Amino acid sequence: MNLETVIYELNENIATIKLNRPESLNAFSVQLTKDLASAIDQAVADKARAIVLTGAGRAFSAGGDLMGMVEMQKKGVTVIEPMRLMHGAILKIRETEIPFVAAVNGVCAGAGTNFALACDVVFADENAIFNEAFIKIGLSPDCGGSFFLPRVVGEKIAAELMMTGDSIDAKRAVEIGMINRVVSAESLLAEATAFAKKLSLQPTAVIGRIKRMMNATFSNNLHAQLDLEEACQIESGSSPNFREGVQSFFEKRKPNFTGD
Repeated sequence: MNLETVIYELNENIATIKLNRPESLNAFSVQLTKDLASAIDQAVADKARAIVLTGAGRAFSAGGDLMGMVEMQKKGVTVIEPMRLMHGAILKIRETEIPFVAAVNGVCAGAGTNFALACDVVFADENAIFNEAFIKIGLSPDCGGSFFLPRVVGEKIAAELMMTGDSIDAKRAVEIGMINRVVSAESLLAEATAFAKKLSLQPTAVIGRIKRMMNATFSNNLHAQLDLEEACQIESGSSPNFREGVQSFFEKRKPNFTGD
C-alpha cells in the first residue's frame, strides 16, 4: 500500500490513520481523500477492531483544498470529482462496521468538521476549533454536514452554525453535544487510542450492527427500526460472542470477545 498523504499504523488491532498534509492544515485534496479511503480498506483487510482518525501538525483538517479547487477551475476541470470522492470517504466511515474514534487536534473546519462528525466518537484537544465555514466562501455544506450536525446538536443550533459559519471551541462543542470529550493536547492521541482499545475489546460485529441501526434510525419508522433490531439481534445471538458473553456473566469474569 503506497500512501502519499496519510500515515497508517496498526498496533494491537487498532488502526491509526493520520491525515498528513500539515503544510496545508490537512486540507482534503483528491490524493488525501483517495489515501484515506485506501487506509480504511487496509484497516478492514488487517482485521482492525477500531480505527483512530487524527491529523498531523496543528490541525485535524481545514476542510476542502481551496487552492486545488481554484487550480482545477482554471484548467476547466469540474470540482464534482473531489466532492464525490469526499462523499465516498464519508460513506466508507459510516458503512465500515468498525468503530471510528476521531482525535481532533487544533483546526477542524468545514469538511474537516464533517469528517470528525462521521466518526462514532469524537475526542478533541483543548485547542480544537470547529466550524461549518462553507457560507463564508459562498458555499453550502457538503460531506454530510447538513445530515450529521442537526442530529447531534438539534436543528436550531445547527442552523446557526451553518448559516453563520461561526467557530466554536471544544468546550462549547461538548456542551451542545457535538463531540464526546475534551482532553489536553498532550494526552489527546493517548486517550483516544485508549478508548479505541476499549471498543476493540467488544464484539466488533455487534458494534457494526449498532452502526447499521444508528445509520437507519432517523429514516426508519418504529416498525422498521424494530424489524432491523430483530434482524441484528438474531445475527448477534447466533454468534460465539453471545455464548461467550452469557458464559462469562455466569462465571463472573470478563468476556473474551472476538471480532466476528
